[in-house]
Amino acid sequence: MVEIKSAAEIAREKLQKIGEPTEAERLKWKYGPEGEKLAARYLKEDINLLAEVNKFDEKARKHITTGVNEILARNILLPRNDAARKTNKKAMDGLKVLKKDKVAAENVFSKMRHVLDHYVQEGAKQKKQAYESLKTEFEAKVQQAIRKQTGVNAKMRVDVEKQPQFLEEWQRLQAQMDAQYLTLLDDYKAELAPIN
Repeated sequence: MVEIKSAAEIAREKLQKIGEPTEAERLKWKYGPEGEKLAARYLKEDINLLAEVNKFDEKARKHITTGVNEILARNILLPRNDAARKTNKKAMDGLKVLKKDKVAAENVFSKMRHVLDHYVQEGAKQKKQAYESLKTEFEAKVQQAIRKQTGVNAKMRVDVEKQPQFLEEWQRLQAQMDAQYLTLLDDYKAELAPIN
C-alpha cells in the first residue's frame, strides 16, 4: 500500500536533501540585499560609494560589491530622456569605482557609450523617419478604405496619429527598433559582469 504524506512531511524531506546552507550562502543572502540597497542609495543621493562599501568587513565586502554591481548594471538603460542619461553616467561611474581592472571596465563602458550615443543621435533620426513612413502608410490605407466605402475619390483629412491601430503599430515598431540597442547593451553588461 502507498503511504500518503502531508505537505509538511514532503517539505521536510526536501529540506533534508538540500542540507544546511554554507557560510558563503548565508553571507550572500545577508549582504547581497545590503549591496542592492546601497546601490539604490548611491543612485539617488550623493554618497562616496567606495567609502560606503569599505565600511563592511572583508567577508561581507565581496557580496556587497556583487549586489551593488548588479543594481548599477541593471540601471544602465536606453537614454530616452535626460534623467536616464544622468542615471547611466552615475551607474557607470559607480561601477568603474568598484572594478579593480579599470582598463577592461573602461573598454566595455566605451562600447556601451557608443551604443547609447548612437541611440540618441541616429536612433532619433531613424525613429522620426519610421514614424513619418508609418503615418504616410496609414493615411493611404485610411483614404483607400474611405474610397472603398463611399465610392468617392475625395481627399479627406484624417488624423491617423490618434487612431488606436496607428498608435499600437507605432509602439510595436519602436519596441522593435529599441530591441536592437537593448540586445547590444545586455551583451556589454554580460561582458562587464565578470570583470573584477
